[in-house]
Amino acid sequence: MLLPAPLKEPIVALIGDKCYVSLVEDFDLTDVPCIKYAISKALGFGIVLGGSIVKIPQILTIVSAGSARGLSLTSYILETLSCCITFSYNWRQGNPFSTYGETCFLTAQNIIITLLILFYAQRLSETTLTLVGYAAVLYGLTCVVPSWVMASLYAATIPLSLASKVPQIYTNFANKSTGQLSVFAVVNYFAGTTARVFTTMTELDDPLMLTGSVLASVLNGILMIQVFLYWGKKLEEEKPRKVE
Repeated sequence: MLLPAPLKEPIVALIGDKCYVSLVEDFDLTDVPCIKYAISKALGFGIVLGGSIVKIPQILTIVSAGSARGLSLTSYILETLSCCITFSYNWRQGNPFSTYGETCFLTAQNIIITLLILFYAQRLSETTLTLVGYAAVLYGLTCVVPSWVMASLYAATIPLSLASKVPQIYTNFANKSTGQLSVFAVVNYFAGTTARVFTTMTELDDPLMLTGSVLASVLNGILMIQVFLYWGKKLEEEKPRKVE
């Protein structure tokens, strides 16, 4: 099947000439490697698209409630650092954007959420310092830190990913509630990290990235279970403080 150039060129750019000929022109449904590659590419860009909006509901939930109660500041700081390192490592490695692009958007959204947590806790001076700190970290990782150090830092994101999720999991367990945690964000984050396991296995030969993806999927799965386990349960209201 021949397609006009406006349709052909984006598909070729996505899956390459070989797989385009095999899957589109020859319609060879027995070409398993090309089918897996095409699915991986579609999933990859779907994850990137989803990553660009996945934390927006969480941001809106916080702003709408005027509160970030139930959200772990430690979790978001560690998760943001992990995203910064992951994005910088992949960008400097020259990996396809479809294999890591969501980390760019997740970094920005996590920074916003971290600042909102501090803002609604009335820790305004720390809000400014945190924003400056994140900017310095991103600049250092993308422009200053040597490549061999970046590889070591990326390896460190595996335990960092564990450390970023555990405080939120523990907070949910201790409160028997997920507070202002967004259901949409948790479910979509789990779906995205699970799909990322497949795309990493298909497109990259990088055990570090695969290990990180599997770990993220497992921990996000635990968070998703907690969301449904504690569905409808609210945090106890804080006692009003006395005005001195």
